[in-house]
Amino acid sequence: MMKKQLLGIAVVGAIAVGASVGSSLNLESISNAQTVSNTKIAAAPLRVGQPAPDFTGVDSNGKSHRLSDFKGKVVVLEWTNHQCPFVKKHYDSGNMQKLQKSANGKGVVWLSINSSAPGQQGNVNGAQANELTKSRGAAPTAVLLDSDGKIGRLYNARTTPHMYVIASNGTLAYMGAIDSISSSDQADVPKAKNYVSAALDTVSKGQKVDPSVTQPYGCTVKYGS
Repeated sequence: MMKKQLLGIAVVGAIAVGASVGSSLNLESISNAQTVSNTKIAAAPLRVGQPAPDFTGVDSNGKSHRLSDFKGKVVVLEWTNHQCPFVKKHYDSGNMQKLQKSANGKGVVWLSINSSAPGQQGNVNGAQANELTKSRGAAPTAVLLDSDGKIGRLYNARTTPHMYVIASNGTLAYMGAIDSISSSDQADVPKAKNYVSAALDTVSKGQKVDPSVTQPYGCTVKYGS
């Protein structure tokens, strides 16, 4: 009798845990098998309004870029993986390129960051990154190759895409999803609220972004072990 009672308690507990985990995830964003995001990342919590963590990264042409060198300018960080269907949604539709070019016109620095480890989905070398930029008509300021995942882990980047907007004073102004519809369907792009575009408009006016934090969606960042 006691064994049956204990078994019943264990089953109920397991169901409760499963329900809790399920309710904490965005179900739309996990409809694709590659999606969000229980990646283990050891990093200090980021907070909007606090200084964005400084880093140095090497781009697809071998040039080093230090985030703090861009102080005085608004900076966008875009985590990317060209093989991810959620990234393809925004590039194949032209949405990401449109954002990049609009940002360029406002003097915004746009850093695309690839944190896929060697042997993992989306990992590229410099020549491959440059070819992707050219073939897609993309317009980032630079593509940073972060195959060791140091920058990604520093920012707790969880998905591709995962977006961050840094104000001209060096503080984090926005982090989260690119837009409000967490699907890989291009048809959803014009229906969605573009959080990054809205954040850039708000930051340019010296105002506080709202919402400043949203749930990112996409494929998990393919960090190495």
